[in-house]
Order: sequence, then structure tokens, then C-alpha cells
Amino acid sequence: MSRTLGRGASPWRTAGESLWGRMRRGFAWFLLAACFAAAWAADEPPAAQPVGDPAIEARALKLGHELRCLVCQNQSIAESNAELAHDLMNQVREQLAAGKSEEEVRAYLVARYGEFVLYQPPLKASTVALWAGPFALALAGVLALWRVLRRRSREEMPALSPDEAARAQALLRGKDEGERS
Repeated sequence: MSRTLGRGASPWRTAGESLWGRMRRGFAWFLLAACFAAAWAADEPPAAQPVGDPAIEARALKLGHELRCLVCQNQSIAESNAELAHDLMNQVREQLAAGKSEEEVRAYLVARYGEFVLYQPPLKASTVALWAGPFALALAGVLALWRVLRRRSREEMPALSPDEAARAQALLRGKDEGERS
């Protein structure tokens, strides 16, 4: 039996549903919307607080682009949306506003978090592998490719039988005489 909906009827409401049932359903939808709204609002990280002085803000942003976000690891603290990055940017701003130089702020962060916080760590005995590693891997790859190509050029190609040579010539001319039936 097919049920047709009359004027003002809703497919979401069953016939004979009480006011209490409709209120419960409405409240469930309200709770679902509230949960999504809360999750969306909680997803927004707290924004970093820029200082009033544009010169200090420019210095802070320049320094922030030189420091790695410890959470993201592939973004600077100036670009990252992580809470820790915002905290570090606020620390950088506060220290610069207090009159410290960029070197002093950088030294403070390195002392606190290690040289990993720097995007370009200094060249030292402990970081030589970081600086030379990519070049050494590229050189090893080029040498391996050169050896493989050299070995291939030395290998002798197997000679073709007269039938194979004739078929190859026919294929090159555009005729495949061996597949006629």
C-alpha cells in the first residue's frame, strides 16, 4: 500500500507521532549540531599575539621563519598552526620586545630545545652527516647508474637466427609476414 503525503506532512514524521516524540527528535538533532559546532570551534588554534611595534613584529617573523615547529617538523613556527608554535612565537616576540637580539633569542631556544629547532643547523662534527649526506647519496646514485650502464654496454647482444632477422626486417618495413594465416 502506497502512502501519499498530504499537505504539510513530513516524510520524517510518522503518522500519529506525539508532540513528545517530535520534541525528542528535535532535541537529538540539536545535540548533534551542538557537538559538531563544539568540535569545529575547538579545532581553531589560539592565534599568536602580535606586538604593537611593527619593527619588532617584522624581526619576530623573520626569526620565526628560521625556527622549526617541534610539532609539525616541516613548518616554521611562523607558519605553523600548532599551539606550541604559537607559544614559541609569543616567546620570541616577548624576548625581542624586552630588548634581546635575534642571536640571544635563538641561543635561548637552542639551549631549551636543542639544535633541532633550527632549520639550518650550524656545520659541526655532529651535523656533517646532515650537510654532506644528500650530496653523498646523489653521488652514490650517479656512480651506481654509471656502473649499470657501462656493464650493459659491454654485454654482447645474442645473435638473431636468420628467421628472426627476416621477421625483424619485415616488421621494420611494416609487414608481418610470419603471422599470415
